[in-house]
Amino acid sequence: MAVYFMGIDVGTFETKGVLVDGDMQVVAIHAEKHGMENPQPGYFEHDAEEVWWGDFCKVSKALIEKSGVDPADIKCVGASALGADLVPVDENCVALRKAILYGIDARAHKEWDQMYEKYGREEVLKFNGRPLVANDVPPKILWIKNNEPEVYEKTYKFLTASSYLTAKLTGEYVIDRFLGYGGFTPLYDPEKGDIDYRYINDFCRPDQVATLHDNTDIVGTVHAKAAAETGLLEGTPVITGADDSGAEAVSTGILEVGDFMVQIGSTLYFIGIADHLARDQRIWAGGFLIPNANSIQGGTNAAGTFTRWFRDNLYFDALKLEQEGGPDAYETMMEGLADIPVGSDGIICLPYIAGERTPINDPLARGAIFGLRIDHTRTHIYHAALESIAYGIKHHFDIFKENDVEAKRIFAAGGGTKNPVWMQMIADVMGQEIHTAEVGVGAAYGDALMCAIATGHLEKFADIRKYVTESTLYKPNMENHEKYKKYYDNFLKLYEVTKDIAHDL
Repeated sequence: MAVYFMGIDVGTFETKGVLVDGDMQVVAIHAEKHGMENPQPGYFEHDAEEVWWGDFCKVSKALIEKSGVDPADIKCVGASALGADLVPVDENCVALRKAILYGIDARAHKEWDQMYEKYGREEVLKFNGRPLVANDVPPKILWIKNNEPEVYEKTYKFLTASSYLTAKLTGEYVIDRFLGYGGFTPLYDPEKGDIDYRYINDFCRPDQVATLHDNTDIVGTVHAKAAAETGLLEGTPVITGADDSGAEAVSTGILEVGDFMVQIGSTLYFIGIADHLARDQRIWAGGFLIPNANSIQGGTNAAGTFTRWFRDNLYFDALKLEQEGGPDAYETMMEGLADIPVGSDGIICLPYIAGERTPINDPLARGAIFGLRIDHTRTHIYHAALESIAYGIKHHFDIFKENDVEAKRIFAAGGGTKNPVWMQMIADVMGQEIHTAEVGVGAAYGDALMCAIATGHLEKFADIRKYVTESTLYKPNMENHEKYKKYYDNFLKLYEVTKDIAHDL
């Protein structure tokens, strides 16, 4: 009897889906590109109906068509999406406004002040384990309450992206514990595993939030309307869903203490499994998708977004060539990169073009290109931009090490892994080996693996390891690593000496 599992992940600029068979082998892949709206500085949005659900339906139908698989043989479906977003919906799960995106959207900084004033900083640190950050959803709920009261009053549920997709499929409003505890504090109480009634009424009614579930819980089945729109069979089981980073970590085999994933997508995201909860205000700590596991995490606001900015503004000729049928613009942008020396001949960039989450937690931080000379080219600047992302990665791992969390194995995932020059650069800056997985589908593959666990096809998370094989190992050039130390130190100093100017601007 044929057995298949479907996973679909909605990202910042692309939705990707995968269909795998009972041996966890990929039988079909499909992707749909989409945009991101930036209506004013610090505001980033998606149209949930058009982008999230629209893409999901297109990808689902395409996977079924490409594979020729009978929808009756698809035994489970799982969705992941771009982290802690906020979309208010009505009783029919129709979005009442554009979705407010994850930590790149920093509109709710005044609501941070509102929360600090109400609870006091110590209480916030107590229930959050860290200061408030742009990734937190409760301040965004307050923002809607303060700025769009008519939307607030009409809201039936305040959802995040994965919750929205699962609700569209099943009519059930759920959220996975990992994301609920990580992005919705203090609306949920990790100790009781339920809504935290001490705080929730300060933000919304208890019935306006989703119900907590484990990622691999089957929470419902595809209803008739969703079946017609997706091509799936009515009654197909659906799991809770996940945030994209958690699902991607699963897809790369992050399963044991010391395993770390660096997700190099539109942003950077870090997840590592630790043997203790590290309490440091510069990073995040909590549970994980895997039961009884501790994680240490971080997330920046720009990685691929920074390279995309370079493509659109400095490499518009490469983009035009791609649009006329030539090679991918990012491939063209790699020309000459390997010839630029360590340190980019004296240029240092700050990648904070959308403010920053961890580890500086500064929504008003700004990007910078420092050290320009008349003999520098755009290739030098682009090389320096890639180095700045690598420095940001090292900054996080230095903090992890300060908290006695050792990275024994680092897996890189996401679109950035397609650039071998960048991957080698990261290994050199870190002074550590960087692994990439052979199955490069990412979070969607993690969704499919969790579907297999949910249905009992795989017994436990540990079984995933046999399906994750290594593609490329990047070994550090230790001579370059020593050279990078000076530039990394200056990268850290550059933010400190320019942050007051950035805030004033």
